[in-house]
Amino acid sequence: MGFFKSFIPQETYEEKVFKGERPLFGAVGVKLQNCVFEDGESPLKESKDIELYGSMFRWKYPLWYCDNVLMENGAWLDGGRAGAWYSRNIDIRNTLIQAPKTFRRSERIMLENVSITNAAETFWNCSDIKLKNVTAAGDYFAMNSENIEAEELDLDGKYAFDGVKNVTVRNSRLVTKDAFWNSENVTVFDSYISSEYLGWNSVDLTFVNCTIESLQGLCYIDGLKLVNCRLLDTTLAFEYTNVDADITGGIGSVFNPGKGRIKAARIGELIMEDNEIDPADTVIECDDVAVRSDKPEWKR
Repeated sequence: MGFFKSFIPQETYEEKVFKGERPLFGAVGVKLQNCVFEDGESPLKESKDIELYGSMFRWKYPLWYCDNVLMENGAWLDGGRAGAWYSRNIDIRNTLIQAPKTFRRSERIMLENVSITNAAETFWNCSDIKLKNVTAAGDYFAMNSENIEAEELDLDGKYAFDGVKNVTVRNSRLVTKDAFWNSENVTVFDSYISSEYLGWNSVDLTFVNCTIESLQGLCYIDGLKLVNCRLLDTTLAFEYTNVDADITGGIGSVFNPGKGRIKAARIGELIMEDNEIDPADTVIECDDVAVRSDKPEWKR
């Protein structure tokens, strides 16, 4: 279910090309079919109750300060940058978005069957977001946003989900350096994550049935939980982290965990510096630890 609320249109436009500044400023109860918004800023600024079908945005700031907008089977071209700011109740379905910085300081947004080919700085400082079958490529996705539900999200871009709160991700593929930094209350189910320095400085970060690849990831976390997860080529993990981890398979190396429990079939190298941590604070459940060290390689 999305956030858009149906209404009876008061005016309908079909196959119309809009040009110039603010052509439909402050429109209320408008249905647009197969329309194009050409050059001219803020075509639908301050509008309410808008339906767009098979329509296209070519120019910037199309949906600022808007309320209750549905867009289906449309296109949001590169020129339509900074598209939906300070808006609410926005549903976008079966649409291509080429433009960056599309959502900022907006709330109650749903995207379904949407491709965002330049998702740089998209979903900044937003709340109540639902994503289903979304493909996105771009850095700094969803920075400082909260109350996010994502299912079948394919994301490619650095520094995703920095500073987010209350996030659930399911059946997704995330290839993003430094994902989930400074986050709070995040749970990821049944997903693939490739992320250098994954999850630093976060609180209550959980992965369930996930495959994770990371260099020096899962560190500096207060409340990390991994349930039935696989760690591929993951090294220097868990530094100063309070962790409860059940790992299927092996871990490349574990470095100075803060406290908790780590269970794995094998660990390539277990590094515990007793002048930095208390090794007794972490229970290691592993019968196959290849190397035990009291200092990392760069101190030897």
